[in-house]
Amino acid sequence: MNERTLPALAGDKIGVVMKKWFVVLILGAAQFVMVLDSTVMNVSISTVVSDLDSSVTAMQTAITFYTLTMAATMLLGAKLGDIWGRRRALVIGSIVYAVGSLMTAFSPNMAVLFLGWSIIEGLGAVLVIPAIAALLADNYEGRDRVTAFAAIGAVSGAGVAAGPLIGGFMTTYFSWRYVFVGEVVILLFVVIFARRIAEKSQRQSIRIDLLSVLLSALGLVGVVFGMLQSKVWGWIVPLHSPEINGVEIAPLGISLTAWFIVVGVVLLVLFFARQRSLVARGRDPLLHADLLSIRQLRSGLSVLGGQYAIIAGLFFMVPVYLQMTLGFNAIETGWRIFPLSVSLILFSIFGTRLSTRWSPRRVVRVGQWVLVASAILLLTAIDPRLSSPAFGIGMFCAGAGLGLLASQLGNVNMSSVTAKDTSEVGGLQGVFQNLGSSLGTALIGSILIGALASSFASGVAQSALPAETQAIINAETEGGVAIVPASTVEQIGQDAGLTADEAETLQEIYIESQLSSLRTAFFGLIVLALLSLMLSRGIPNEVPLPRTPAPRATTAR
Repeated sequence: MNERTLPALAGDKIGVVMKKWFVVLILGAAQFVMVLDSTVMNVSISTVVSDLDSSVTAMQTAITFYTLTMAATMLLGAKLGDIWGRRRALVIGSIVYAVGSLMTAFSPNMAVLFLGWSIIEGLGAVLVIPAIAALLADNYEGRDRVTAFAAIGAVSGAGVAAGPLIGGFMTTYFSWRYVFVGEVVILLFVVIFARRIAEKSQRQSIRIDLLSVLLSALGLVGVVFGMLQSKVWGWIVPLHSPEINGVEIAPLGISLTAWFIVVGVVLLVLFFARQRSLVARGRDPLLHADLLSIRQLRSGLSVLGGQYAIIAGLFFMVPVYLQMTLGFNAIETGWRIFPLSVSLILFSIFGTRLSTRWSPRRVVRVGQWVLVASAILLLTAIDPRLSSPAFGIGMFCAGAGLGLLASQLGNVNMSSVTAKDTSEVGGLQGVFQNLGSSLGTALIGSILIGALASSFASGVAQSALPAETQAIINAETEGGVAIVPASTVEQIGQDAGLTADEAETLQEIYIESQLSSLRTAFFGLIVLALLSLMLSRGIPNEVPLPRTPAPRATTAR
């Protein structure tokens, strides 16, 4: 062996490694785009509203329906992947998503943005997300599969965490529209190189039951939409119910939130009953309900939903604190979140290596306890000036906990079923991710807004403001206390007829109310993290291996 041989051997080795993990690169690129949209616009809402001459309410509706579209049609997307083939579903979904991204990038108004982003992108995502999980399971086995799913988990977390930084940078120095143009370029790469992905699973000749599609879609829409509207309508006691001809819509004096959730749950019960009926008659169900009887899968999906609920709650509260209370701009907000992104990637890799010594349950439990500790640290960091290093440490610890979870859950879920069910499990993962995100946003948002209203009312009542001034303030906030930049409250007070001194006092009360409500919401996040510990009992105590195929006696596949 001479000096010229060594570089050649090194180059060959690098080439072999690149070839082996090129599938992860392709699927990781698609996964990054899928999760990027969920956070990239958080720091750009005001700019988008101004560019499109719209309102924050309309923008929130667009964000809501992006989640709803995915939650409602994810199971259908997974089933279409079984019929078309997972690789074809990946390509078709990527093209559909790219069309939606292009429409969003060039949208002249909110209606076009809603169609492109909330509807078309959402429909593309429901084809891509289940296909990613199924194709990873097709292309890797054993320890390589653990590594592949950990890598995709790291990419997901990086997309969630880097979204505000990317959105802040592009919005501050260029335009939010370039983010969606960039998504089109990435998905073009996915479509071109998708043929390099092997597909072992055979396409299935099955019929899709339309009644099952309707029951699952409407049921999930009812549950998710009800939760998302809880901060406006209230959970049980009506707050600001919609009106028809001046009459509030609150049947039997109960909030529409509760009715939406109850009706959604009833429809989902009927959906599962329909699936069992179809199996008993030898027909193809939309979802094999017996999959949820697998303890490992049920626990893995539950922990996944809890993970995304914590992420959503965290990404709702942190921008509120940084932008509304401290007055940070988009790029400053992104940088404050950056420690979470770095640690998430590092601990996804570390979690993969740790799985050679520790069981998945132990890694997941450690990650969950780290999340609890991070929420406590963030709670202690809430002050008017962000003077404590606890915030940065807390964000880093949050990323570490999420990274440890991401390194395990994908493989735990996929290894609990046979190859023919991986597409369905991929769809279930998408459903639980979106349900978790919706629950986290709704629950933490409801706590935050409710605590802000009560704290503000209490602060005004206990202040030295004259009684007539308090009456003016109470009248102005009768419909609720909005989350607005604290720096604007003094001017709002003066516009309402308060003196300069009274307006300044009002601003001080509002700032303290924001801080108090944020502390309450972070405590809610601690409780949510503790509750998620109860969901991890079914995570295996040994490295999960793929299940051997076993035919279902009662199901025609």
